[in-house]
Amino acid sequence: MSLLDYPDKVAGIVFTVGCNFVCGFCHNSELVKIEEKKYQKISEEEILDFLKSRQGLLEGVVITGGEPTLQPDLSEFIRKIKALGFLIKIDTNGTNPAMIAALNQEKLVDFWAMDIKASFEKYEKIIGCPVNLESIKKSIELIKNSVVDCEFRSTVIHGWHTMEDIVNMAKTIEGAKIFVLQKFIPRERLVNAGFLNQKSLSDADLQKAAKECEKWVKKCVIR
Repeated sequence: MSLLDYPDKVAGIVFTVGCNFVCGFCHNSELVKIEEKKYQKISEEEILDFLKSRQGLLEGVVITGGEPTLQPDLSEFIRKIKALGFLIKIDTNGTNPAMIAALNQEKLVDFWAMDIKASFEKYEKIIGCPVNLESIKKSIELIKNSVVDCEFRSTVIHGWHTMEDIVNMAKTIEGAKIFVLQKFIPRERLVNAGFLNQKSLSDADLQKAAKECEKWVKKCVIR
């Protein structure tokens, strides 16, 4: 159960395994590479039974990862959850616009949260692997123009994201309802242990960045 992952909702969280990014600062490092560990799978039946027992207590379900849109049966899984009366929020890195479009078409998602990792010039450096930026751009437009609630968010790291970078990230989502600047918090389980010595921007700099970003987005908040 979480009071933080779905804005203004009490939600359960489903974590999917596998991601096509290798962000060194990812705090879900155990979910990034499928082949590195053996996972104890939780059956779909077990998840649905749990949710049935929480009807009237939980309002929504957050599907995160890893990268949920890499799961080929995601639509089918969501339909079963929606049939139980739960709202759905999905966290995504935006690399699979086809899946995002399909889910929007079926109206299966009630809240989108997409990570903007960096300014486009620095994307591959930040995520640690090649990326199709056109897919990222398509996903931004699909989510920004969807009729459901959404937010774009960026984890900001001193030395990796400059003030110019942050403003450029806001420009890439120009007109978005909300842009969240997330403070970087070092954790032992990061993908790259080198990030344990990194820190977020100062509160003053984050406030300054948020003010600049609001020239391009409707609202920018710090989390």
